[in-house]
Amino acid sequence: MIAELQCVVLDCPDPLRLAEFYHSLLGGRVNRVDRRWALDDDWATLHTDAGLVLAFQRVAGHRPPQWPDPERPQQFHLDFGVPDLDAAEPEVIAAGATVLDDGAGSDRPWRIYADPAGHPFCLVKHGAGPS
Repeated sequence: MIAELQCVVLDCPDPLRLAEFYHSLLGGRVNRVDRRWALDDDWATLHTDAGLVLAFQRVAGHRPPQWPDPERPQQFHLDFGVPDLDAAEPEVIAAGATVLDDGAGSDRPWRIYADPAGHPFCLVKHGAGPS
């Protein structure tokens, strides 16, 4: 092993807002003191109860992905398992997500959203596998 993943970092215009958005989805603790990072207006973190750490860094002139436009590709996305897509959707929308693809007319077990900074993510019905 060469390295150990410490966190996933998302570029965004407002780090604290994005940390709070993901907190509403995953729980955990926003901006927990951690010797690995200094917290300031340009950097926020979310330590989840499952041990995952997401970090958010301010980028001036941030240009969010425009899914599915290949000129501004998604670059990466996160999948979140949920027991019930219909129950989870209004909760992520209330937290600040926007619907990119609700899967209308299909029986696929996932739906695609964007976080408040424009990063795509999927809600996936538990047991359905990654999108």
